[in-house]
Amino acid sequence: MVIVPVSDGVWVGCTGAPQASGHPEDRRAAAGLPPWRHEEFLGARGLLRRMLARYAPDAADAPLARHPSGRPALAGRPDIGVSLSHDEGFVAAAVALDRPVGVDVQRPPDEVGDRLLRRCLGPRAADLADLPAAHRATEFAWVWTVQESCVKAEGTGLAGRPWAISVPVRPRRGRWRDVTWVSLRDHTDMPVSCAFGEAPC
Repeated sequence: MVIVPVSDGVWVGCTGAPQASGHPEDRRAAAGLPPWRHEEFLGARGLLRRMLARYAPDAADAPLARHPSGRPALAGRPDIGVSLSHDEGFVAAAVALDRPVGVDVQRPPDEVGDRLLRRCLGPRAADLADLPAAHRATEFAWVWTVQESCVKAEGTGLAGRPWAISVPVRPRRGRWRDVTWVSLRDHTDMPVSCAFGEAPC
């Protein structure tokens, strides 16, 4: 498990060996999910609960609800932003004090075609076009985690058209609208990025 402070009051965690949440509300929400989804769902929430216990202990047992924008929120705690992500056994979570936050983890796909590159990278697609397939997929996944975390922090999700967000190849840190984004390239080989706003949640 890796937990990284990416800014003052903002932490991101990720792991490929998640421990399931034992919180009764999390368990109830996971009931009926397919086994693979059940494991990742509770794994992401387990990571979030451990992070809350460390950085916001008075909110560690708060039930997860939905912000009016649709992103996850802690019931009764609008002062703490939270975000969750999971993909093929990997989970990520983010906690932010007094601001919205988004996180995304993405296992590199088996193949990334030229059309997908052009859609998500626009004129920067040429920077990845000639890379070996595995390297191309990994760099694409890093870009996608930035794009996805930005729209999660904004609260728009796919309606925010993440593929249209301009992100440099081999991303590390930047800004989009009112959101700051950070990639965890120096901390994990699995593509994970987060984004956080400046305004209160």
